[in-house]
Amino acid sequence: MTGSEVPPTPFRLAYVPGATPAKWVRIWNERLPDTPLDLVATPAADVPDALRRGDADAGLVRLPVDRAYFSAIPLYTETTVVVIPKDHLIAAFEEVAVADLADEIVFHPLDDTLDWGEGLPGRPAIERPATTGDAIELVAANVGVLLVPQSLARLHHRKDLTYRTVTDAPQSSVALSWPEERTTDMVEDFIGIVRGRTVNSSRGRRPGAAEQPKDQRKEKSPERRKPAAGKTASGRTAGRGASGGSRSGASRTAKRGKPGRRG
Repeated sequence: MTGSEVPPTPFRLAYVPGATPAKWVRIWNERLPDTPLDLVATPAADVPDALRRGDADAGLVRLPVDRAYFSAIPLYTETTVVVIPKDHLIAAFEEVAVADLADEIVFHPLDDTLDWGEGLPGRPAIERPATTGDAIELVAANVGVLLVPQSLARLHHRKDLTYRTVTDAPQSSVALSWPEERTTDMVEDFIGIVRGRTVNSSRGRRPGAAEQPKDQRKEKSPERRKPAAGKTASGRTAGRGASGGSRSGASRTAKRGKPGRRG
């Protein structure tokens, strides 16, 4: 690289624990190989501030977000599961309800991503764990159980733990979000990718080097040819019939039907 060359500005994507941007990153690298994409792992509660500060251009966040400041495209909603030791009684069932956890100590970590409102399930722990990871350690010690989005249960997988679906628990939704006032070309590119637009889509991507924007292309329209002097639009000499004799225009028009198709 010579001294005059400037490295390309990367697209910085923040993502919360449990989010899996790998598929979209792969498509980005295929479509925009000259623009690097940097992944920025960020705790769920810190993503909005990171986007406000400009530490990332966009983020995979957990809803809700401040819609007065951020734009957001919902991507998917996760199943909520209860994480338990493998020898726990609940492990005998495929799914349970919140009421089935009434006698259990249910951890509510400070970084909990589920909106319980005032209806926390089960019995409260003496102290709230600082993080989901800390709560997982307590579950492994057989102190209590933990409800989380399924992706977090997978992220903190341990051989001595398992999880089961909770049918009526609050759920967590993941969205692509960015500051509305900073909707850049790169943000539009990534929007196009997560929405499944093709590489030829006119939205959500910047024109390539060999491609001009549509409004700059010259649209070719067929030119309407003017009939030659002394001839009609059909190519016949004005004032002459098919047999070559002179006929009046009114007479010719009255006798002629729709033009036949030439063989």
